[in-house]
Amino acid sequence: MSYKKILTIQDISCVGQCSLTVALPILSACGLETCILPSAVLSTHTAGFSGFTFRDLTDDMPAIQEHWKKENIRFEAIYTGYLGSIKQVGYVRDILRTMGTEACVRVVDPAMADNGKLYSIFNTEYVEAMRGLCADADILVPNITEACFLSGEEYKETYDEGYIRVLIEKLLALGAKTVVLTGVSYEPQNTGVVVYENGKMDYYRHIKLAKGCHGTGDIYASAFVGALMNGKSVYESAKIAADYTVKCILNTQGDADHWYGAKFEPALRELIDMLG
Repeated sequence: MSYKKILTIQDISCVGQCSLTVALPILSACGLETCILPSAVLSTHTAGFSGFTFRDLTDDMPAIQEHWKKENIRFEAIYTGYLGSIKQVGYVRDILRTMGTEACVRVVDPAMADNGKLYSIFNTEYVEAMRGLCADADILVPNITEACFLSGEEYKETYDEGYIRVLIEKLLALGAKTVVLTGVSYEPQNTGVVVYENGKMDYYRHIKLAKGCHGTGDIYASAFVGALMNGKSVYESAKIAADYTVKCILNTQGDADHWYGAKFEPALRELIDMLG
């Protein structure tokens, strides 16, 4: 495998296992040169902590991009995560269009909602902006809630394969070429990932854990991109990312003091082994 340079764009929390704090070590462990564009810096993430500091880096993004252009820096993959504003989404759309190599793979994780609700900072205007970003994605990696907001479909906790197919068809209509839909549960004891690629829909089922962890969506997306850029197929990458995320959650269960994230670091060796 050639040594690949990728870019990930999302915020960074100095404490708390999410966003860039997760993406950088996981992608690096996958053997990739991982370049970052922080959209904001926080002292901690926002789930459960109070009084955290926040510095918005939106206005720095265009100057960083222009410097990269002058240095003729290009990326073989660009992976976007949590973006804090419509303005940031607009800047990232331009980066996706201009900063990749000819064969660049563009992966968008539309991190904006979960459990049937948008994150408190977002509104319908943000959803519309995110729909535009999906048009620039080669691979879209939403959860069920995000897929519902993007597609305009009603959020349901009980559904069948027909409902999932409608969600995916509407996501493809936005412009995304391939969809990896996470958190798909057809029965209470299991959950899984639906991969839609080249007209074919495949489902990978795995155990559903009663208690999740903050930041597991970022762990999943990062491991997915890491596997994909190691030559794995989209379905293989989705499977590896799911298995790795489950291991991270299992590592964390039973530790009441570690409520703010998943212990992904001890399982990195297992992720590397999965990559072969």
